[in-house]
Amino acid sequence: MLKNDSERKSHKRMISLEDNTMRSVDLFSQGRELKILHDSEEYKLRLTGNGKLILTK
Repeated sequence: MLKNDSERKSHKRMISLEDNTMRSVDLFSQGRELKILHDSEEYKLRLTGNGKLILTK
């Protein structure tokens, strides 16, 4: 059963930037999907089975 947002634990981690660049392997070290908040809207960045990135609203 999936947990809703109120039941999930908050995780904080540090991802380093070098020359204003971050590595996708660092972003996806804990899963295949990230949530991005931009101007109060939520986007999802997903890593596909073929290693491609998909950004959806």
